[in-house]
Amino acid sequence: MWAQLLTARLQQGANHGLADLFNQLQATEEPGTGLIRSLAMQDPKNPGQVYLLAVFESEEKARAREQDPERQQALRPAKTMMADMFGGPPEFLDLDVIAEIAGQ
Repeated sequence: MWAQLLTARLQQGANHGLADLFNQLQATEEPGTGLIRSLAMQDPKNPGQVYLLAVFESEEKARAREQDPERQQALRPAKTMMADMFGGPPEFLDLDVIAEIAGQ
């Protein structure tokens, strides 16, 4: 497994648009892209900081998904929303998943 963590700072007052942004991102998802799970998180002590964690079957599948022209077209509205909401470009951290522990 492989994961990517996106971190971003929200512009002041942009919290209200987070649900719409995440709904827009969800609408672009297609089966078979290798995405296992995606989490959107916000720091309650610092609500201007948001995190998106996407976990994939492999880095190769994630990179192929990233390069898909149809997906890029579908992401345009979400990218516009992010440009309006984020106080600068998001940062990406690529991660190898070394273990997973699931609750019962």
